[in-house]
Parts: sequence; C-alpha cells; structure tokens
Amino acid sequence: MTTLNHFGQPIGDEVSGWKTRPLPERITLEGQYCRLEPLDVNKHSESLFDAWHSIDDDRDWTYFSIDRPATQHDCDTYITKISSLKDPLYFAVIDKATLRAIGGVSLMRLDPVNGVAEIGWVNWSPLMKRSRFGTEAIYLLLTYLFDKLGYRRCEWKCNSLNEASNLAAKRFGFQFEGTFRQAMLTKGHNRDTCWYSMLDGEWAPIRTAFQHWLNAENFTPEGEQKQKLESFRVAIK
Repeated sequence: MTTLNHFGQPIGDEVSGWKTRPLPERITLEGQYCRLEPLDVNKHSESLFDAWHSIDDDRDWTYFSIDRPATQHDCDTYITKISSLKDPLYFAVIDKATLRAIGGVSLMRLDPVNGVAEIGWVNWSPLMKRSRFGTEAIYLLLTYLFDKLGYRRCEWKCNSLNEASNLAAKRFGFQFEGTFRQAMLTKGHNRDTCWYSMLDGEWAPIRTAFQHWLNAENFTPEGEQKQKLESFRVAIK
C-alpha cells in the first residue's frame, strides 16, 4: 500500500527508530579460511607485492585507475598512502594457512547517516583466483555492514566492460540497478559504470547461502566446490 502525505502525494515508507549508524572501523574480521586485517605497510606490503607479481603481466590491473606497483619501493609508497585513509577503508586479505596477505579490498563512499556503504577496490591477486578466499572476504564485509553496523544498503560498482566484476556482483547476490554512461575517465579511456546493490531486507537468505557454500563439506579434498553459491541461494528461496 502506497504511503501518502497530507497533500495526497506518494512518499516512501517510514523508517521508524532510525539512527545514524557507526562508521566502519579498522578492525580484524575473522573467517574460516581467511581474515581481513586493516591494511598496514609493515605487515602486508611485502607479501602483497609478491602476490600481485605472482604472474608476469598486469592484466588484473586493467580496470583500476592506477597501475600495478612496479617495485617493492613503489608498493610500500602506495600502501603507506592508502592505509592511512578512512574512506576508502582498506583491508588486506590474509590466507590463514600461510599468514600472508594475498589481496586487498575496501569499504568506501561511507554514508552512516543513510546507512549506505560500497565494497570497492576489490584487488584479488592470482593466489586468490578460483578459491574460497574471495567469496569469504565479501561475506565478512557484508556480515560486518549488515549484522554488526546495521547498514541498510551495500553497493557494488564496476566498469561495464569488466566482465569478471559484473559476474561476481551477480554471483554474490547484488541486484543490477543500471549503467551510468560516461561516468568517468580511467587511464585516458571512457568508463561506463554498472551499479549494483544489496539491501538489508535481502541479506538473510543471501547470508545463509554464503554459509552453506563456505561449509567445508561443500568442497572436495582438492578444494573444488561441489555446489555453486547461486544454487544455495535458489534452494532457500
């Protein structure tokens, strides 16, 4: 039923009892296979440089606005700069088996007044590809935002030409909202930006699907998944 004001105009549903939410903090988020630690140059720069350079080319940096750090010194400088920021708030993804950083991710465009945040700068190294780490890292951030901080909306934005990021957004349960045409320039090239979102009211079944997928019983001894994440989401609808 549409809510009307005293002029008879349709308005949004009332959100009773809403209060400004806390800002995300520089805390460690613990998972089964990985954990997210606040990015720190002394703890993470060396292992991130090694992880990002575990292949000979920089194809994983095509859709970022910056290039892959060419030297360890460049990496130290880059991480020193971004680790001091509050927005984006950067985390390193730590492989709990090796205790080394293997990727990075951030919470950004933080809007605690409206309870909105974006997951961005998703920078998985080749060591994270086709593994449980990336999925669990996103699960940890979503759990933190929705369950701990009480946010209403989480966003995911990516280059419209970045097929991997668009597929990941859909796989994780984000809903496509549209494309912002000529949204920005990246490395001298036009970027159309695809917008995705997940709402607090959609989170409960998505959280359950993540938990089923991440269960050790869903993987073979070789680490191959038995069922896809999407299949768990369909099964619990």
